[in-house]
Amino acid sequence: MSQALTARSLLFAPGDSERKIARAGTSGADLILIDLEDSVVEANKPAARAAVAEHLRAGPRPQPQWVRINPLDGPHALADLAAVVAARPDGIMLPKATRADADRLHHYLTALEAAAGLPPGGIAVIAIATETAPALFGLGDYAGTPRLAALTWGAEDSATALGATGNRDETGEYDFPYQLFRALCLAGAAAAGVAPIETIHADFRDLDGLARVAARARRAGFRGMMAIHPDQVPVINAAFSPSPAEIEQAQRIVAAFAAAPGAGTIGIDGAMFDLPHLKRAQAVLAMASVHDAPDA
Repeated sequence: MSQALTARSLLFAPGDSERKIARAGTSGADLILIDLEDSVVEANKPAARAAVAEHLRAGPRPQPQWVRINPLDGPHALADLAAVVAARPDGIMLPKATRADADRLHHYLTALEAAAGLPPGGIAVIAIATETAPALFGLGDYAGTPRLAALTWGAEDSATALGATGNRDETGEYDFPYQLFRALCLAGAAAAGVAPIETIHADFRDLDGLARVAARARRAGFRGMMAIHPDQVPVINAAFSPSPAEIEQAQRIVAAFAAAPGAGTIGIDGAMFDLPHLKRAQAVLAMASVHDAPDA
């Protein structure tokens, strides 16, 4: 199994626009998602996959470069993989995924890596795990999936799969089904030991709203968020980076437990902390060690 992903911001760039791919590379995003699915119209898909393969071969890569292929049950996925695997993307994003699809993708990647002379298992996978009705019933089944580094969810395709006319209520919040799918994605990622990644905030001009959404997502347990525009990247990076105050508090908790070996609870400034608090503090410090300080 791949290690869990450690990207705060995952920025989409359409595979048929070298200009937008290049701009994504200078955005400060932790990871680039070069898209061959929704942002590329049917007529442009053959040219896009060839262009993406050429881009990947050209290098250098300022950050990991992943490719979102088309769904496995459609006519394009195998052609996508045949074109890009030999160019050695850092990972593949699998849309409209089920656990069975993720396993099938592993076998395809293994065969294509062997044909290209690449080390087996070197290409990781993110699964978008809520975009079809059958997928919703398997969100707890991803433990042990080869190559899996993260799970994420998609509100728009989920609504389409259910035949909904919309996915938000009159206040702008997600309706109950989509809140449930988001929570199940989070729990499924935890059960699989991989990173949970929040879905996009579609209004790329609404940076204040994005900041609120991203902050709630991190508080809930998500470890990163997808972006559709470079302007969203600094906001997401800041939201998913521990603040100096968080780091200081985490250090105090860890130090207090280290000073009292065997203690199940400790007191700091009149508040009691137990082992779950210690684990969360350790997670904050681990996150801080991976990423730099929040972007300005």
